[in-house]
Amino acid sequence: MPEINFWYSIGSTYSYLTIMRLDDWCEDNDATVVWRPFNVRTIMSEQQNIPFAGKPVKSAYMWRDIERRAAKYHIHAKLPAPYPISDLALANQVALLGMQDGWGIAFTQNLYRIWFEDGLEAGHENAMSEALHRCQQDPRLVLSRARSPDIATALEDETNTAIQLGVFGAPSFVVRDEVFWGDDRLDDALSWVRVGHVI
Repeated sequence: MPEINFWYSIGSTYSYLTIMRLDDWCEDNDATVVWRPFNVRTIMSEQQNIPFAGKPVKSAYMWRDIERRAAKYHIHAKLPAPYPISDLALANQVALLGMQDGWGIAFTQNLYRIWFEDGLEAGHENAMSEALHRCQQDPRLVLSRARSPDIATALEDETNTAIQLGVFGAPSFVVRDEVFWGDDRLDDALSWVRVGHVI
């Protein structure tokens, strides 16, 4: 059976909705998802896509929409959260390193809690350090490793893979060569895994 690849980027606001419910969703649906952090800002820059800057009406809608959907999923959020985040690349490099070492999902979930529940901007080193502490990781060691050329290149490679697959935003779910963009497309991705079409 094909797998669902979950392409997300720390810094994406709507990814919060998926990240905070995905473990329970997988258990409820007997599904397996592969978490794939990438740099969505690279893709948006290439597309000259600046989604919310200078767009107060759209920004207000985004936060209200996330608030409504979070309530639907029984997820607590204190909104609006600080946005955009400063060091998006480093946050995702830490997540990617964590995926290699086995604590990347926990780091991502903790960092989003710190961002959306505690109000500390996710690209700030203090937020990343606290998320690493919660994962029983040494922040000084991990942040040093995450800043290495090897991990920076690995994130670039993952981002290029996402681009080749047709991913243009986060969160996205990819099944074979089918892309499903948006938190509300997760169930469609599962349908595609199971029956090859959306039901």
